[in-house]
Amino acid sequence: MGAPHDPLLTVRGLRVVIDGLHILHGVDLDVAPSGVTALLGRNGAGKTTTVKAVLGLVPRTGGIRLAGEDLTRLPTHLVVRRGIGYVPEDRGVFGGLTVAENLRLAERDAEPAYPLVHEIFPELKRRERQVAGTLSGGQQQMVAIARTLLNANRLIIADEPTKGLAPRIVTEVADALERVASRVPVLLVEQNLALVRRTAATCAVLADGHTVHQGATAELLADEEAARRLLGVGSSRRPSPGPSPGAAPAPPTGTEVNR
Repeated sequence: MGAPHDPLLTVRGLRVVIDGLHILHGVDLDVAPSGVTALLGRNGAGKTTTVKAVLGLVPRTGGIRLAGEDLTRLPTHLVVRRGIGYVPEDRGVFGGLTVAENLRLAERDAEPAYPLVHEIFPELKRRERQVAGTLSGGQQQMVAIARTLLNANRLIIADEPTKGLAPRIVTEVADALERVASRVPVLLVEQNLALVRRTAATCAVLADGHTVHQGATAELLADEEAARRLLGVGSSRRPSPGPSPGAAPAPPTGTEVNR
């Protein structure tokens, strides 16, 4: 085990090649042992591929360590058992099942933390018999996050949890993420800089499949030139509560692709 202030998750030289396409070219990433760490970058920078590589969902090389334990060669089910919860970009909710059934499928521990889930998401208790496919986008996102809280996870990875949500619902999700992060560290992949500014103390920025910046979120977003160069947006004014429009990525050249 590391010291209290050591990163919980460390990624070094992470590379991903799929079907001959070089997607990640050496990503370095430190996730803080508490609070929210944001993973930023323009569309196509490699953010989603990075979190999938951490989880073992795509073939990868390099180094991935959780609390000092090497995860690099572990398959996904063993990575999850080491204590990483995942909120996928598409939420992954089973629309034909009830809220309660969706949560039950996620149970891994002998005593799932339903009191915690219902404390953070009281609405899910009221809607436990409702079919998940009839929930709003924000409510489905709550189900997706709640599934990661049922088990004693050491880290939660949330991939664009506010994508496609109305500004009012984005605020509700932000409130929930702050409550979650007060208990479990969160790695947040997000385009909405208002949410990032509010929740994430530290961040890493990807470009073209490798890390180009790591540091304090407030310092990055306060630097107009750096924010424009690295993220394609200005930050001298507070971003709108909706998703921030990132600049379109440059077309891939040769066999290099970023996702």
